[in-house]
Amino acid sequence: MGAACCKPEAIDFDAEVNLFHFYLLRSVGKGAFGKVRVVQHKQSKTLYALKYINKQKCVKMKAVANIIQERRLLEEIDHPFVVNMRYAFQDDENCFFVLDLMLGGDLRFHLDRAGAISEEVVRFYVAEIALAVDYLHSKRIVHRDLKPDNILLDERGHAHITDFNIAVHFSERRLLTGVAGSMAYMDEGEEKYQNGWFAHTASLTAPEVLTKRGYSAPVDFWSLGILAYELLFVRRPFRGKTNPALTNAILHEPLMWPEDAPSRCSSEGMQAIRAMLERDPNKRLGWRPGGGGFADIKAHPWFAGIDWDALYNKQVVPPFEPDSKRANFDATHELEELLLEENPLKARKRKTDTDTAALSPEMRMMEEHFTMFDYARTQRRSYYHPPGSQPGARARPAVPQMPSQPQPQSAQQALGDNGPPSHAPSPAFVSSATELSHLPSRPYTPGSDRAHTVSRTGDHIEQQIMEGGGLANIGSRDWAKQLDHEPVNGDDTVEHNHNGHGHGAPIVL
Repeated sequence: MGAACCKPEAIDFDAEVNLFHFYLLRSVGKGAFGKVRVVQHKQSKTLYALKYINKQKCVKMKAVANIIQERRLLEEIDHPFVVNMRYAFQDDENCFFVLDLMLGGDLRFHLDRAGAISEEVVRFYVAEIALAVDYLHSKRIVHRDLKPDNILLDERGHAHITDFNIAVHFSERRLLTGVAGSMAYMDEGEEKYQNGWFAHTASLTAPEVLTKRGYSAPVDFWSLGILAYELLFVRRPFRGKTNPALTNAILHEPLMWPEDAPSRCSSEGMQAIRAMLERDPNKRLGWRPGGGGFADIKAHPWFAGIDWDALYNKQVVPPFEPDSKRANFDATHELEELLLEENPLKARKRKTDTDTAALSPEMRMMEEHFTMFDYARTQRRSYYHPPGSQPGARARPAVPQMPSQPQPQSAQQALGDNGPPSHAPSPAFVSSATELSHLPSRPYTPGSDRAHTVSRTGDHIEQQIMEGGGLANIGSRDWAKQLDHEPVNGDDTVEHNHNGHGHGAPIVL
């Protein structure tokens, strides 16, 4: 008789998704203010990765706007080579992302474990990632933080982009100016702390970001070139012991290759990497002013023989399959959760008497804008709209060129007599398998707009979101330093990726 009172309450799977819908399994990742663990949906039995962020820590680290922006961007995205969001919800303590589970580990983990990766495997990863980048750009999203840590493998060995914490919408009408992440790549021990944010030691910066002349989507192809170089040679192409030295290397020093590079990478591969590391963004492989840059990647000799349709459909067998008998992530996360966590994660019912008006602006912002998402019931949508327009309005189709970057005279030395690579563009735009021809023109953002600040009462946040390109115009003056806009004081914003995860976590925070 007494046992009847302890019978678990029945779960209503027809109600909005919540933590009660999932079995909590092992912990596999940890970040600056969030954690990741494997979960299983109790009804479908599907395994996912649960990324959860403590609200109080999020407020303390001034990351509220980033979390909401990531949540909204992920609602737009659904692609074979992206770690897609399947559910989003919150309780009184945490915000939750339920994401595709990647059991193969991240490329940083495999790079540290095995050393240099063969050219065949790197070419495969670059091709899959390029498909995903082209898709993101068709959605007007620039990732800004492609690196080995943010590329996850599934159990078969396919590559997927994760971590959209500093991703933003871009507009060709007004270039971005914020420095996303730290410079590529800072040496260990050079971590800087500014405004509560760590300049993560494994990030990257394209030259147009450093010149502060404005940048846009081509930065992702620069990052892809850096990524390919590091996977092949286990070193970074541009290095410096100080920030000024690193900046000078990225802006002016010629791209140099290891002495044994010809034995580890074909001339076509080196040419493709050099083309991605072209300092002039308008000439960078993968980008073409006005669209069609992905056709140049498909036409490049390094990618000859790839069946892009089969690749997109994951019909191509990956050249490397992660070892399913070995853990592809740091096993200490589970021990820490068991032994050191004072407040372990558990499903809790939400309070029904919370007065949102009494919450701080930051907590109210999360309460109102980190909304529930269920991929089986909710149609994906974009929250980005041109300034001054109503949701759904079409934007102006202007596509100006990026400011060109000056080229060092010695830039051809790296490939000897071969000179700069040629990736002949096709005469007509060839759409990738991921690009949607029916998308409206990319949005226009007037260059005269300045950053807004959220009032003490938190009023008009929704309007600021709609008019600011994601969350570009919300936040206090401190929050503004995390986002892409011209800050209130007129200075260029310096933004840092605050990831603090351990290598090899299936989901990178």
